Amino acid sequence: MIYFILVLIFIASFIIYMWKEAFRNFVRYHTLSFQEFPKSFGEYRIFFISDIHRREIDDSIIKEVKDQANIVIIGGDLTEKNVPLYRTYRNIEKLKKIGRVFFVWGNNDYEVDSQMLESLLLDWGVEILTNRHVSIFSKEGESFAIIGIDDISMERDRLDQALYGVKDPFRLFITHNPEGVKLLNDEHNIQLVLAGHTHGGQINVFGLGLYRKGRIYRQGNITVLISNGYGTTLLPFRFGAKAETHLITIKHKNCKN
Repeated sequence: MIYFILVLIFIASFIIYMWKEAFRNFVRYHTLSFQEFPKSFGEYRIFFISDIHRREIDDSIIKEVKDQANIVIIGGDLTEKNVPLYRTYRNIEKLKKIGRVFFVWGNNDYEVDSQMLESLLLDWGVEILTNRHVSIFSKEGESFAIIGIDDISMERDRLDQALYGVKDPFRLFITHNPEGVKLLNDEHNIQLVLAGHTHGGQINVFGLGLYRKGRIYRQGNITVLISNGYGTTLLPFRFGAKAETHLITIKHKNCKN
């Protein structure tokens, strides 16, 4: 009987632990330097958040990065089926307090009324990167490109459209699904990729899960950051793949700031 009670206590404690991990509010800091990044920007900071799903962004996250980030990038899955629209509204409202916001579509974003979601984003001035790019300029007139593709798992991606007319020396590529990295080759001249989608496996035991944990790695000349994401899907549990957001500082290799 005592053994049975101890087992129940262990299971209950483990479930509570996984639930807490799913609702962590954590900003992971990264500093990345690139030879191609324009020197006139100095240090440029991006707040990257992906896979929000059913969560409402905690005010502590906004407070931590509000005066640090230059822009915000939402890496897809801002919402999903049965998430009330007002929650998505509040999340966008909070992110807009940080600065200029960019968005790429994730597969779960298409579970809701996509026209209504798009209208909401546009009403808030969110810039939707649906197979297109935007150039960001420094005060001195130098620029870098943010390139976004639509969700690859739903075969909505058009990399050729997104890259059309890009002339910027530094190119940041946003794809919800990391499979988008496989579309790239040296001719595309991409230096940095941000992705989400995998949740780091969500349940990841000793490196074993549906997906690998979020990480930064090199693929040829490309630096790839895959996030564990902020929210969860199906069940609100995480183990071995903590919920996370990212504040990414980009600078030129010779920048001493």
